Amino acid sequence: MAWKLLSLSALTTKSPKVTSFEIPTCLFLKFIKHLCSSSVLNLGHVVSLDHGLNLDSFYASLIDNSTHKRHLDQIHNQLIVSGLKHNGFLITKLVNGSSNLGHICYARKLFDEFSHPDVFLWNAIIRGYSRSNLFRNTIEMYGLMRREGVDPDGFTFPYVLKACTELLDFRLSCLVHGQVIRYGFGPDVFVQNGLVAMYAKCGNIGMARVVFDGLNDRTVVSWTSIISGYAQNGEALEALRLFNQMRNTDVKLDWIALVSIVRAYGDVDDLEQGRSLHGCIIKMGFEDEPDLLISLTAFYAKCGQVIVARSFFDQMKTSSVIMWNAMISGYAKNGHAEEAVDLFREMITRNIKPDSVTVRSAALASAQVGSLKLAQWMDDYVSKSEYASDIFVNTALIDMYAKCGNVESARIVFDRASEKDVIMWSAMIMGYGLHGQGWEAINLYHAMRQAGVCPNDVTFIGLLTACNHSGLVREGWELFHCMRGFGIEPRNEHYSCVVDLLGRAGYLDQAYDFIMKMSIEPGVSVWGALLSACKIHRHVTLGEYAAKKLFSLDPYNTGHYVQLSNLYASSRLWDHVAHVRVLMREKGLSKDLGYSVIEINGKLQVFHVGDKSHPRSDEIYNEIQRLERRLKEIGFVPHTESVLHDLNYEEKEENLNIHSERIAVAYGLISTAPGTILRITKNLRACVNCHSAIKLISKLVEREIIVRDANRFHHFKDGLCSCGDYW
Repeated sequence: MAWKLLSLSALTTKSPKVTSFEIPTCLFLKFIKHLCSSSVLNLGHVVSLDHGLNLDSFYASLIDNSTHKRHLDQIHNQLIVSGLKHNGFLITKLVNGSSNLGHICYARKLFDEFSHPDVFLWNAIIRGYSRSNLFRNTIEMYGLMRREGVDPDGFTFPYVLKACTELLDFRLSCLVHGQVIRYGFGPDVFVQNGLVAMYAKCGNIGMARVVFDGLNDRTVVSWTSIISGYAQNGEALEALRLFNQMRNTDVKLDWIALVSIVRAYGDVDDLEQGRSLHGCIIKMGFEDEPDLLISLTAFYAKCGQVIVARSFFDQMKTSSVIMWNAMISGYAKNGHAEEAVDLFREMITRNIKPDSVTVRSAALASAQVGSLKLAQWMDDYVSKSEYASDIFVNTALIDMYAKCGNVESARIVFDRASEKDVIMWSAMIMGYGLHGQGWEAINLYHAMRQAGVCPNDVTFIGLLTACNHSGLVREGWELFHCMRGFGIEPRNEHYSCVVDLLGRAGYLDQAYDFIMKMSIEPGVSVWGALLSACKIHRHVTLGEYAAKKLFSLDPYNTGHYVQLSNLYASSRLWDHVAHVRVLMREKGLSKDLGYSVIEINGKLQVFHVGDKSHPRSDEIYNEIQRLERRLKEIGFVPHTESVLHDLNYEEKEENLNIHSERIAVAYGLISTAPGTILRITKNLRACVNCHSAIKLISKLVEREIIVRDANRFHHFKDGLCSCGDYW
């Protein structure tokens, strides 16, 4: 058999000079291979069909092997010359080829030039838009197809469903689902998998589960879609339960499913099972999959294994912003705030563009560091970035400034934000609450209501916190009882705020009655608030009852034992104090070591009780003694009851002088110019004696001293504290 080749000029010139020659079939096939593999497709020749050559197959092969748009241009021109421009099969091939090469506009041009396209050509352009992530165009073309009277088939819907999924358009998703059923493609496994993924990503995991449960043939895609859906919608336990069901089937796991499972183990903080799954990943040979590396980094970071997470981070060959996010947020959420900030700075230095999640995680870390200078740097960075108007980033900045002791700057960020949602309003209210500015929080709440923003449960936690830190008992009580009017059912956090509100004000019996009438079971935070109030007002009997409840609910929390010990010590029940200490030793518990951090010129210095490790230790203690003399001169009497040991008066007084916050204050005074504001953070609640002493010191040295303890901020100035001694 031989094939006849004709010069292209024979078809394009008015007086063609036809030259032809015959070649064997084997040589012709080599010729085709040469045409398809050449860097520039040469259509200088066309085949003359002497022996029944199928031109459709020939051109289809050329299209399939094209690697450049210019190849497709030449083929299209040849189809026009050959009279094949109306060949739907070949035009469909060209549309597919164009979109696969990333030339969707050219594909659309080809589509528009073809009259009366059939379902295959419609599917090609719909598929092209979907694969180009142009999902609104995908939906637009599907609607146009329906208006033109062309019925979709089983290959149409998966791409339309994907577009609905990516657009998160639940209403449109339901309409498309109805058309799936109408056209009889409900049983199609590919369509069903698309429906599961669509409903899951749109947040309707219930509908996704209904479709999944109706599947007769569940592929790995089906399982992956429903498991990912549960994991992404915050239902990690159900995702893991389905994963165990999947393992009992014949379906073989792929790395895509494993990404969601690793995430779910991280969400439930199950380090042991996650490690076991990591071993399976290695055995299956998926350990180098980039998405799995990201998931493993996030998993170990969430579980507190930041060193392991960092090892995965460091072995990534290509930088991924998701990987950076996993590591930065992992550091921030596990008490490694400075490392998180350092990594964020490194990211910027390496010109890796952060996204909104990165910036929010960095702001969270900055809040934990507590450095105002760092907070100002973050604010300056954001103001010069594309995230200056990002509502989530600005909310993080508000929280950051409030936790760094500058609620005024937090309010500036709040006021300049053009768009405010309930989360931002709540963050600002929480900031006021943290600083004990109850009326400011309430006034902002009223402004929020006037702006037409409906409060949520977090809003009321901020309001109740502000009220109990300011002694606004009546206002807090009224706010609590208006929650249900907004459809908000109180949680333990709300109840504990009210118990704290009543207890601090001395209404202990009312607080106890309130607990007994709760509509839900009182949790640790509720009984903890009651025990704290009992310590303030030395109500031993009720405090013991609250402690008993706490020991049963949370037996290994050191703080509960310390609170009870404090209650006994304040009532001089030293034998009871000793008994609590024995209980702690039996359970292997030890009291958290108190420390205070002070920021001087943007640098943080840490001090512990009685700390003498600082190079300027002699100067610090000389300053402490000088301050003590001045305090005594103006009549200050130490609150020796703050010392929780049965010591004599002189020993108690000396012990009080070397609390970590007193050392930090002294260091700040000798290290800064007169009038400089001192900013101190303490990990525990400040004692009564230090609180009273620092109030007077602020007046003696004419300084503002801002102290953040475990509960709130104290702004000391002119001998007064912002808490009004109500803390």
